[in-house]
Amino acid sequence: MAKMAENANNHPPQFTNAAFDIVALAASAGGLAAITEVLSNLPAEFTAAIAVVQHLDPRHRSLMAEILSRRTIISVKQAEEGNNLTPGIVYIAPPNRHLLVNCDGTLSLSQSELVHFLRPSADLLFESVAASYKDRAIAVVLSGTGSDGAMGVEAIHKMGGTVIAQDEKTAEFAGMPSAAIQTGYVDFILPLNEISHALVTLVMGNA
Repeated sequence: MAKMAENANNHPPQFTNAAFDIVALAASAGGLAAITEVLSNLPAEFTAAIAVVQHLDPRHRSLMAEILSRRTIISVKQAEEGNNLTPGIVYIAPPNRHLLVNCDGTLSLSQSELVHFLRPSADLLFESVAASYKDRAIAVVLSGTGSDGAMGVEAIHKMGGTVIAQDEKTAEFAGMPSAAIQTGYVDFILPLNEISHALVTLVMGNA
């Protein structure tokens, strides 16, 4: 799973055997169960990196990485400043930090202002992923209240990336996926139990 060299245009390194390099997942209320369902059905050899924004209580340390690690065969860790995105590893935004993906394939954490009263923000993650990875990015919007992610979905679409939204019938809270779908920029609207298979097909099927 070695990374290929960066090209001269300051694009992030492309991963071998992958049609997409990064999957950005966003969720809020009801999100832990939805994220667990998606990640637990991905193979250990999944060839893209995964970045996750789940709205969390900023006053408490998050146990999300530990919980997901017990339920998945792929590696899960809380994101740290400067992490290099690596295939088959899930990076969770820490509480009260925006998670951003840089053009060199590294991660940044930011305590910049709240976006729509939220930190971390799915919109900021998606917009940074779109700018860095362009048509090699996938955004996934899962269960949650509110509309976080909808602006970022537009950015992913405009840069040639692919957008998946959980269908409203299988979402515990349909606000976030519904707001994404209403943008008109969602490529696939899928029941929760079909999203992981779609990710494997998209990322690894054409490699």
